[in-house]
Amino acid sequence: MRIDIVDLNGKSTGALTLDDASWSSPVNLVLLAQAVRMYRSNRRAGTASTKTRGDVSGGGKKPWKQKHTGRARAGSTRSPLWRHGGVAFGPHPRQFGYDLPKTMKRKALLESLKGKLKDQELVVLNELAAEQPKTKPFAGLARTFGITGTSVIVVQEFREPLVKSLRNLAHFALRRANDLNAFDVLNAQKILVTKQAFEQLQTRVSGNGAAHA
Repeated sequence: MRIDIVDLNGKSTGALTLDDASWSSPVNLVLLAQAVRMYRSNRRAGTASTKTRGDVSGGGKKPWKQKHTGRARAGSTRSPLWRHGGVAFGPHPRQFGYDLPKTMKRKALLESLKGKLKDQELVVLNELAAEQPKTKPFAGLARTFGITGTSVIVVQEFREPLVKSLRNLAHFALRRANDLNAFDVLNAQKILVTKQAFEQLQTRVSGNGAAHA
């Protein structure tokens, strides 16, 4: 299996050979669903909070006597049944985050990249380099590759001139190959990855880069 390498103008400059066994098999949607659930849970702040009847100020006095009033029994004006009362079974601050095994996260990254490749939404660039911080040389990326929504540019490492050149582009977020995860890939319209970064991703998803899973 081969994937074209293109320049900033979309013209082919070569090709990369991919492992057929890993990249040609059907996308594991169940694993991707598990990974997305984990990443979304880890992004939850978990700060929602409500007051129980014991947390609401006041309500210490019994509103009326227990019997012979013709009304239902009431012990506090801060009961959840009352206006301005506490909340029954309301949310309280908690931690929603959890983790999947590194092998599963690494496999999920492969499955997400495989899906983008099958949908022709993965572009391998020959290189992205900048000697000085200038956005103009990269301003045509969105038009060249038909990008209208949020996409991700993946580089091998952050170099200051390149980061400053790309950070003002409207439709792009910048990631390092070692930091990319399945959630980033699935949320992006397209993935633009440099040749060096893609080779690094191949090492990660093959299991040799387990430390960065």
